[in-house]
Amino acid sequence: MRLAGALLGLVLAASVAAQGQVKLVINADLGETTISRHIYGHFGEDLGRNIYDGFWTKAGTGQWHLRDDVIEALKRIQIPNLRWPGGCFADYYHWRDGIGQQRPTMVNTIWGGVTEDNSFGTHEYMELIQRLGAEPFIVGNVGSGSVQEMSQWWEYLRAPQGSPLGDERARNGHAEPYNVRFWGVGNESWGCGGAMTAAEYANVYKRYAEFLRGGKPFRIATGPNGDDYAWTETLMREAGRMIDGIDLHNYTVARTWASKGRATEFTEEDWFSAVQKALRMDTLITRHSTIMDRYDPARRVWLIVGEWGMWHDPEPGSQPGFLYQQNALRDAVVAGLHLNIFNQHAERVRMANIAQTVNVLQSMILTQGEQMNLTPTSWVFDMYKVHQDATLLPLYIRSDRYSFGGDSVQAVSASASKDKAGPIHITLVNVDPNKPRTVEADIRGVKVSTVSGRVLTAATMQAHNTFEQPAAVQPVAFTRARLSGGMLRLESPPKSVVVLELR
Repeated sequence: MRLAGALLGLVLAASVAAQGQVKLVINADLGETTISRHIYGHFGEDLGRNIYDGFWTKAGTGQWHLRDDVIEALKRIQIPNLRWPGGCFADYYHWRDGIGQQRPTMVNTIWGGVTEDNSFGTHEYMELIQRLGAEPFIVGNVGSGSVQEMSQWWEYLRAPQGSPLGDERARNGHAEPYNVRFWGVGNESWGCGGAMTAAEYANVYKRYAEFLRGGKPFRIATGPNGDDYAWTETLMREAGRMIDGIDLHNYTVARTWASKGRATEFTEEDWFSAVQKALRMDTLITRHSTIMDRYDPARRVWLIVGEWGMWHDPEPGSQPGFLYQQNALRDAVVAGLHLNIFNQHAERVRMANIAQTVNVLQSMILTQGEQMNLTPTSWVFDMYKVHQDATLLPLYIRSDRYSFGGDSVQAVSASASKDKAGPIHITLVNVDPNKPRTVEADIRGVKVSTVSGRVLTAATMQAHNTFEQPAAVQPVAFTRARLSGGMLRLESPPKSVVVLELR
């Protein structure tokens, strides 16, 4: 099989070099791996205007309530899970402050130094989850909390009535146990969650995980920061038998951490840098997976990319600690690249959470009072939702290169899947902002007779949606694809994301 793949790769490479085209071979009858819907997860940290003034608002009524339009927008993209309360905030958060009628105020010292009233807590989060039709993903406090505090939070959520914490939950308005499975044991424990070494955290993790009893929690350990492969090695060696998921974090910064640049004001050099750094996610996953495979050859442990996305400088005039940024076509292309990579690694990558959901970093939604604006990234998630819980189809791709400043990257990224009802879906990202690509795809193993699709692109790299022009960047019907004798031919526009459906 490997020899056949290598030979096919040589043939395709020669063809691409000769013709300057993108060649795909999709084996539509050979898929075995399911693309977990949880790869399309989201992140709702108590940070800036993500929770307060995002999900949880006083707009329109003057009283705190869940925001209906935000919920409906996320339901449209079939949000599978929502990670909460952090992020760094998780290791500052004490869950008892957010239950009951009398809730103390607190200062969010990690993000912006603002005083919050804790009106959004456990019950409000679980109501949000229920309305979204998603699964909860709660991150417990290791950094400033205790084993007892975390274990009691788990028990409060899961215990039946007749137990002390189950009865307390019932008095607070929810008689039946909550259905909670995903549980993070701390966040970024190498940094804001405790500044621990890998060996220190492995020991701390085992102690906390031991006391999460009853209900079979899916225990998620703090994973590495980017390319810290030693962290993964130590964690798998010392605690792997008690771990269900490892939470890798890695952001895409076009320039430098000290000067990231604006979301909507950038050059082609910045565009190329963002694409190049986004593609690095493939290397990170491959190398961390190789380490995990040595200790877990059955791939029981999920690799979770719990925080990813583009990180820009905050918008001028905004509170810097709130991390409010706009969202342009470049962000959408970077999102498409990541999701294709996650799909291709679906045997090990079983969950991911883009950072973040509303008004923070690479969000799906921006709000301003009662107004709501969908970002280009939101539309990518809308287009890619067809991959959720579908069967990953093996594909081979050979593409020419997009070059800039003496360096180059592969011009087109792709992934493909087949859903339970039969249709095949292909997602393509052309990262070249200047030139289209002619794509020829050999669809093998099945007969297809129709093709339809959508495309997301715009006239400029910097195009974005505003409250005044909310539809500047959104998908339209894609009509430049044709089927003939099992071959699919199309022209992928510059700087575009395309989704195709074949029947």
